[in-house]
Amino acid sequence: MLDFVVVAMLGVTLVLAYSIYEIRIKKNPLRHRNIQISTAIVLTVALLAFEIDVRVFTDWRELAKSSPYYPSGVADWCLAVHLLFAIPTPIVWAAVIFLALRRFKTGFNQGDFNRFHRISGRVAAGLMVLTAVTGWIFYYVAFVA
Repeated sequence: MLDFVVVAMLGVTLVLAYSIYEIRIKKNPLRHRNIQISTAIVLTVALLAFEIDVRVFTDWRELAKSSPYYPSGVADWCLAVHLLFAIPTPIVWAAVIFLALRRFKTGFNQGDFNRFHRISGRVAAGLMVLTAVTGWIFYYVAFVA
């Protein structure tokens, strides 16, 4: 499951970049919305499966013991940094989607909320990228090195 998540995060990052391209360049809010909602649903299911796997079936510490970074605590430090981004990311992303669905009911419009949505969307996208990057670093330090 750990290997799958590492690869999947690359896909998620690319899909989110495409979604941003759809709204910024193509000016297609409907496709942007559909991609965001679909990705959020898929990530929620994947996150739940991952958490169940890690908490019930997989002892990541046992797998990481062969890493030269495990005994020194570097793997734990990398995990802590990763969690600083991974925990708030779905909360921020869910809030951005929820508020957008409430405010853009009648369609895409210019105005104060549009500016707020653009800024909060950038924060959510940045958090997602940082979650992916720190997750890849943790994966490398704990399981590859």
